[in-house]
Amino acid sequence: MTRALVNAHAATLPGATHSDPWGGGHDAWKVGGKMFAVVGAVEDHGVAVKCDSVETASLLIEMGRALKAPYFHASWVRLPWGIVTEEEFRERITTSYRLIRASLPKKLQAALGTFPTV
Repeated sequence: MTRALVNAHAATLPGATHSDPWGGGHDAWKVGGKMFAVVGAVEDHGVAVKCDSVETASLLIEMGRALKAPYFHASWVRLPWGIVTEEEFRERITTSYRLIRASLPKKLQAALGTFPTV
């Protein structure tokens, strides 16, 4: 998985928008104004995504599938390039998107259109 593939996948998610909130070349993907995936500017070593809980994040870190995401809440992890498959990257980015989207007000969620909740 690469930055380009993360960006290509995130761009397919309904209502997803790209920004560089800190300047310097970050790729931050948001839905409803809230981040769900971030690729760093200089250290292009993976993508940070939200997990459903701190416990899930800790488990992924313990299993060697992820690293602690610097500067983020403990429920976020960094998925380094080359550790997990492209399919798992896509799944974790989509899961992060779904978690953030579900936290948005219902009216905003409705405005984003339908998205499978599987």
